[in-house]
Amino acid sequence: MPKTTFTREEIQSFAQLSPFELKDKFIQIAQAVQADEPGQKEKSARQMLNAGRGNPNWVATGPREAFYALGYFALSESRRVWTADNLGGMPEKQGAAGRFDAYVRQHPDLPGIELLEKCIAYAVERFGFDRDEFVHELTDSSIGDNYPVPDRMLVHAEKIVRGYLADEMFDKRPPQDTLSLFATEGGTAAMCYIFDSLMKNGILKKGDRIALMVPVFTPYIEIPELDTYEFDVVRVEASLFAESGVREWRYPPEEVAKLADPNVKLVCLVNPSNPPSLALSDRVTQQIKEIVAGPNPNLLIVTDDVYGTFVEGFRSIAAEVPRNTLLVYSYSKHYGCTGHRLGVIGLHDDNVIDELIAALPPSEKERLDKRYGTLTLEPSKIRFIDRLVADSRQVALNHTAGLSLPQQVMMSLFSLFDLLEEGQAYKHRIRAIVNQRLDLLLEGAQMKIADDPKRACYYIELDLLAEAERVHGKDFAAFLEKNYEPVDPLFRLAEQTSVVLLNGGGFEGPQWSVRVSLANLDDLDYLKIGHHLRAIFNDYAEEWRTSRA
Repeated sequence: MPKTTFTREEIQSFAQLSPFELKDKFIQIAQAVQADEPGQKEKSARQMLNAGRGNPNWVATGPREAFYALGYFALSESRRVWTADNLGGMPEKQGAAGRFDAYVRQHPDLPGIELLEKCIAYAVERFGFDRDEFVHELTDSSIGDNYPVPDRMLVHAEKIVRGYLADEMFDKRPPQDTLSLFATEGGTAAMCYIFDSLMKNGILKKGDRIALMVPVFTPYIEIPELDTYEFDVVRVEASLFAESGVREWRYPPEEVAKLADPNVKLVCLVNPSNPPSLALSDRVTQQIKEIVAGPNPNLLIVTDDVYGTFVEGFRSIAAEVPRNTLLVYSYSKHYGCTGHRLGVIGLHDDNVIDELIAALPPSEKERLDKRYGTLTLEPSKIRFIDRLVADSRQVALNHTAGLSLPQQVMMSLFSLFDLLEEGQAYKHRIRAIVNQRLDLLLEGAQMKIADDPKRACYYIELDLLAEAERVHGKDFAAFLEKNYEPVDPLFRLAEQTSVVLLNGGGFEGPQWSVRVSLANLDDLDYLKIGHHLRAIFNDYAEEWRTSRA
């Protein structure tokens, strides 16, 4: 294959972009090449394979059917109260459960009704709900005819999601202390709210030192650089190798030890990681526990655990260090529901943040009392989890805060589905899908990765420079570094094969690494991507041999 038509200077300029913006450039290149191919005016015979974004190509159909079945029942409840052309009333609470039972008997063939009935029965049994209260919350909320009350999260929904997190994020061994939840518009909103409220409450200040466990999801890199924050960022790097040329993507003890510095106020991690897709090792978790128990007791931890369900026996650091940790979880990847925007922030009631707020100097307390004074006569007693809610609506609009109620119902049904046998079968099925895709990618690319039982397989990060050294030695690796930009392989892939990947350097990984999403293409597409990646790699090797002749 020929070299890319882009100059090294052009590639250098594009490499400054965020990987997600650079991805759009690769898409443009791939599409432009397709349009230029002879005889392919409308659609190129060479399919563009975009493995640059983590939007899964599967959806959980069962809980969605249950949601739609609930919608029909909810409408019947509305029409029961007030019937006119396209006009109904607010569903009533008294007798709601009995009417639901009757509706199930009357509509046995309605898609989703059987699963909905199972979900409700399971929730009542496990959480001890009053059936009328619970059915009414589901019914009224799916209609969406009221503001969220409580604004942070619906009462039954919070208990259900707490149970889901206890099973899936805490390996059915949750801490004894209560985990309070704030339902948010996906994990991205949760990230924004956390950074904003930590600043608003004086827990973090502009220029403070924070740590990132890298590689990491790019916004965790870019947000601290904004002029709002300008944090002094310490990078805890996953720099261990399993063997020569094979990255382990694990954190050595000396890197984790950076968190022992009391000047490090906060550490952010994605667990399992993005892009390496590995759950935190027990060794690193234990080291962080020891740091919190010793030299840095006020270290705050933000853990983004969206991929936790893809690892057997996953246990969040929020379960191991509950007092110091803010848990972020999103339903988007597991259930194929990125468009629903379903996420939560979890914070245990006994936590360091509330203690730090209580210990602020009088001037800061006075400032915060004024900020939250319109909400209560005792603003100093507002917990941080509730301050997050108020801050999400600039405090003044706190009375209209909260995630939309139909979204909270969908979140509840996704959670209840997981807790049933059907949901567990679904979980194992999607795990098998991403594992199969990883095997096919590696088969095509002829590359080796470290064996790791905590691999989520949602993404894979491949270090091309390490692979170059493993296959052809250090001279070949040095040749690549001297003659090409780290993103040159991605330009070649887009231009020559219409394959779109992301640059690992944009996630604070090795500059010559690439991220492949294993979630969003058909299985055999990953075999094709692997073949294309190996062909590009072989082209570089041939150029190297020619240069030595």
